[in-house]
Amino acid sequence: MQDLGLYSRSCQTLLEILDLKNRECSISNEEITTIKTEILAIPNNITKPKALRSLGNVLRVIGDFQKSEKILQASLEIAQKRNSSQDESRALLNLANTEHSIANRAIEIEDINKAQKYRNQALANYQKSATLSSSILKIQSQLNQLAILIEEPISQETTRENEIIKNKRWQESEILIAQIKDLLTNLPLTRESIYAQINYTKNLLCLKQKNSTCLNPKELNLSSVDEQYFQEATENFKNAAQDAAKLQDKRTQSYVLGLLGRLYESRQQWDIASQYTQQALSNSWQAQASELIYQWQWQQGRLLKAQGKTQEALPIYAQAVKTLKSLRNDLVSINPENQFTFRESTEPVYREYVSLLLQRENNAEISSKNLELARETIDSLQLAELENFFRVVCLDAKPVVIDQVTDQKDPTAAVIYPILLEDRFEIIIKLPQQKYLRHYTTPIEDKKEVERIINELAQSLTQVNNPESLKLAQDLYNWLLRPAEKDLAQSQVKTLVFVLDSALRNIPMSVLHNGQQYLIEQYSIALTPSLQLVDPQPLRQKKLTALIAGVSKARDGFSELPHVPQELQQIKSQVPSSIELLNETFTTNKFKNTLNSAPFSVIHLATHGNFSSQAEETFIKTWDSHLNIDQLNNLLRSQNSEPIELLVLSACETLTGDKRAALGIAGVAVKAGTRSTLATLWAINDKGTAVLMNKFYAALKDTTMTKANALRQAQLTLLNDPLYKKPSSWAAYVLLGNWL
Repeated sequence: MQDLGLYSRSCQTLLEILDLKNRECSISNEEITTIKTEILAIPNNITKPKALRSLGNVLRVIGDFQKSEKILQASLEIAQKRNSSQDESRALLNLANTEHSIANRAIEIEDINKAQKYRNQALANYQKSATLSSSILKIQSQLNQLAILIEEPISQETTRENEIIKNKRWQESEILIAQIKDLLTNLPLTRESIYAQINYTKNLLCLKQKNSTCLNPKELNLSSVDEQYFQEATENFKNAAQDAAKLQDKRTQSYVLGLLGRLYESRQQWDIASQYTQQALSNSWQAQASELIYQWQWQQGRLLKAQGKTQEALPIYAQAVKTLKSLRNDLVSINPENQFTFRESTEPVYREYVSLLLQRENNAEISSKNLELARETIDSLQLAELENFFRVVCLDAKPVVIDQVTDQKDPTAAVIYPILLEDRFEIIIKLPQQKYLRHYTTPIEDKKEVERIINELAQSLTQVNNPESLKLAQDLYNWLLRPAEKDLAQSQVKTLVFVLDSALRNIPMSVLHNGQQYLIEQYSIALTPSLQLVDPQPLRQKKLTALIAGVSKARDGFSELPHVPQELQQIKSQVPSSIELLNETFTTNKFKNTLNSAPFSVIHLATHGNFSSQAEETFIKTWDSHLNIDQLNNLLRSQNSEPIELLVLSACETLTGDKRAALGIAGVAVKAGTRSTLATLWAINDKGTAVLMNKFYAALKDTTMTKANALRQAQLTLLNDPLYKKPSSWAAYVLLGNWL
């Protein structure tokens, strides 16, 4: 099942072997300890130790690194106590793989200390694994050790110390690759030995290029590799393809033929690259390996695009996107041996396709069909990101298309899709009551510089007196909205609904500035994760009931929030039919029981919490524990057959340094199935929060007021108050989902 990429079914089977039946792919720490004790009590039990180790590997692949680490540590302990050097070598190899994955994830969110710690642990465990075995395990451990050695340093500073460390690692890599080359010659022909040969060759190329991402499609460049090593690599890959053919292993054959195509692509030898890519595609179809099919479709599209054959490339890209859509939550099924990250191998397919769709030829207007396709493609990317975030298909409510809402329920709302491409911003706008989409292009010189400015703006907004904020907010306004100003004004739009792309999610659109005023002073503003909304309805004021909960005292390393009691009290005054849970009464069990006691249209949580691009780092704080995103989802969905009208997460913040942290807000909103979610992008003065929430709930009493307008009125109250006029005080609040 693992070879077929059916990791969920594999997980359930392994849990049954471990006497844990009828459950999702999950296991508690207590159960891990119990299983370890049972295994050690029965010396001749060989099935359960293998099952436990396999379960640790499956959990790594599907992204549950914390449980994977604990299980593989237990597996290692079992092997050590049984004095089995081969099992110990396997456990160390698998544990190091998980530690390496944890390090890579820590790098994504810029947790440098954690990344360095786990990378060092992984290196040490790979080395130990290699010394305990003389088989394929030794080579696998050395190859993975080599992969870490040639990675970019965690710290990018060009200090003398870093240069010394980097040079030492390159020297160690040269020695290691020579040792691996000798060991490879004596291996029997198996799928494992073929992948060892492939990984050796990939590492050799990257080592000579001194670039750990040299075969990454986004950064593919082997033009400076010596001809000797290029020829050696092509011969190795050709041999690996022949070996895979002998085993009648179409999947592996497809993979290595595709890599040959990628090598020739890097040398701009388009015809040869295309021949190998077509062969790879044929084999992937025969193997029914969708995770490879889309990669070779994408590769063929890149080859055509590079030759200026846009019209030929478009249908190939369309096929790649269609294949990706069919994969949906099976994206995690990519063989761990050739698995890329979402940002390396999935996101670029969508963006390159959109770039081609919106490419003007001879200054001609973009067709309405291409605009629709581009919008749908970016929407598919948004959903794919959320599914990658959760590792499951998450949009299971009955959605409605957002155009129906703007045309039928709110004719004053425009929907805006800003799309960041390599050389430009493309902005697609759906104006109310208009059949055709509008399209605007803003050229940019350097995408990385734009991303730097966006990140700098996100950081500056959290600071009370950062003089750079206003200029950066004006830059962003000029890119996104300046070209559309007149059309928005002529359409008498009152609400702007943004479907935000990439790093833009960390920016509250309310803070964009046209040189005279903030955007919130002109429009009500809302966000939506995609073109689809959960059955949007105006807030039903007559049935407004609220469960309000919070933690004001310092707890478990979190600082106190002294104005939370005032915030909750003011909400109670605005929504009399409220139930309050504060501090000691806001336990997880009490929260659960209260939710189950009656239906609530509003859930308001005033407590610490984090939003992250990683599901396991997204949580809210109760008095006695953390509620992660899955636990919160289960609690909220169990309380009522109807969607919750409004979920308010006050005092939570996006994880600093995580460029996609706001994905966690969208994740909470979608996963919980709420119609609307109001959250804060950063922790702000909780006294100001109390003022804003009081105004927000007071505005909701007006039956003609939308949620987006109620939030706008509340934010303007702070903006016009000398105590809170800085964006750091009022701009953090974002409304996701239904704005009605």
